[in-house]
Amino acid sequence: MSVSMEKIVSFCKRRGFIFQSSEIYGGIRSSYDYGPLGVEMKKNVKDEWWRNTVHMRDDVVGLDAAIIMHPRVWEASGHIGTFNDMLVESRTSGKRYRADHLIEGATDIDAEGLSAEEMTKIIREDERIKDPADGGRDFTEVRPFNLMFETYTGPVKSEENVAYLRPETAQGIFTNFKNVLDTSRVKVPFGIAQIGKSFRNEITPGNFIFRTREFEQMEMEFFVEPGTDEEWHEYWLEERWKWYLSLGINPENLRRYEHPKEKLSHYSKRTVDVEYNFPFAGWSELEGIANRTDYDLKRHTEFSGQRLEYFDQPNNRSYVPYTIEPAGGPDRMMLAFLVDAYTEEEIEGESRTVLKLHPRLAPIKAAVFPLSKKAPVSTVARELYDDLKGDYRIAYDDGGSIGRRYRRQDEAGTPFCVTVDFETMDDKKVTIRDRDTMKQERVPIEAVRERLKSLISG
Repeated sequence: MSVSMEKIVSFCKRRGFIFQSSEIYGGIRSSYDYGPLGVEMKKNVKDEWWRNTVHMRDDVVGLDAAIIMHPRVWEASGHIGTFNDMLVESRTSGKRYRADHLIEGATDIDAEGLSAEEMTKIIREDERIKDPADGGRDFTEVRPFNLMFETYTGPVKSEENVAYLRPETAQGIFTNFKNVLDTSRVKVPFGIAQIGKSFRNEITPGNFIFRTREFEQMEMEFFVEPGTDEEWHEYWLEERWKWYLSLGINPENLRRYEHPKEKLSHYSKRTVDVEYNFPFAGWSELEGIANRTDYDLKRHTEFSGQRLEYFDQPNNRSYVPYTIEPAGGPDRMMLAFLVDAYTEEEIEGESRTVLKLHPRLAPIKAAVFPLSKKAPVSTVARELYDDLKGDYRIAYDDGGSIGRRYRRQDEAGTPFCVTVDFETMDDKKVTIRDRDTMKQERVPIEAVRERLKSLISG
């Protein structure tokens, strides 16, 4: 079933996954808050990435670098000089657009990589290019627009105090390369992983949480010996692909996109994206896996004066490692998981909406239902809930009919519901109901914890 973006946005608000930020004041464009279910699911996405990338490996360590870094970091990385989108403004509507998007939306011209002058010429000469807001054709000249958010450190706004909110988390890893080498006893090949906020002053953010100005990134820089980089790049392509499949993504909605050599970033030897077939824009980037070569470490060596090398003791030589970078974000990943899991189906003449999330991603792992609000059924149910709630996020629901409660949890993506009924008083067993199959099994109360653990981790 294909689901519209409008339906997903409406569902996310109605069920408490994602809200428009500052909504009582009319909202602010492309800024969102994660509600009670959304914050749990997003945390689960991050936890699963961290578990797979760091905890399950003995060759990757973690890092949490500062958001505001020395401005020279961004000179060395090239962000101050080259981190630009091409901006054009309509004189008739006053709206601003990314020039490449404006051109590509109206023509068959591939505008990526064109200069501001080339884009200006195309916009002025091609009559198919019009202001989407009012159809006008009176545009300013195209000009570069730096995507970094500028701020100031200290009490005085002056040129000496200019700083930036980081546009990516990767540079904090590169600048800490020597610190990690000196303190963690790591040996090449090894990785440094990080999850954190980044900020980009996008000209045209949009498509819900797909592209926002404030977002989180999950990046890992894997340092390898030059000459082994191509092999490791292939390895991480496979690892990241398998991660999505292990969490239930439909493989028909995933594909790999190889960046053409002429469009590679200045630091990249090869980049391959894992793309998802989103309902609003078709195939779009979910995660990029890049071979960044030794570009970053050499640039920071040049700008800082610190030698960022690895000493290969068995071979008595030093070298600057190459870097393989799998980089994605929990916001965009969460959107893909939500779209992929959203299901509307007919069951015995009755429709139900169910979020078929992998149990490890589900915001609520299980819900406990007493069939009656009266003791002793409610007492046993509450005791079971209190016993389980420290293990996972567990819900307790005694409102309405059992069928209505099932439907509420189906929509929330809760994979298992545990019902305490009148028979429980005699046989000391409860019913565990599966969200997707709706099959039920009777389990002794003392075995519920281990049974849920088995079902959730499967």
